Amino acid sequence: MANSSDLTAAELDKMDDDRLREELDKAKTELFNLRFAQAAGATENVGRIRTVRRDIARIYTIARERELNIRTAPTTSK
Repeated sequence: MANSSDLTAAELDKMDDDRLREELDKAKTELFNLRFAQAAGATENVGRIRTVRRDIARIYTIARERELNIRTAPTTSK
């Protein structure tokens, strides 16, 4: 069974910068916990590590594209 990502680029593109940072922090925490569990020999789903790493890379890519004005952050209308 393939590990599907929780976060797609389209979903991340709809998030504002603060929400993107929150997702990055959450993904980094999950990766830390997965690595810790793997070192302890308690992890069952080692493929999830790869998925989370790719999610983190995806978040960094979108943040960098916004920084370079390649991609624009969504506007919130109030």
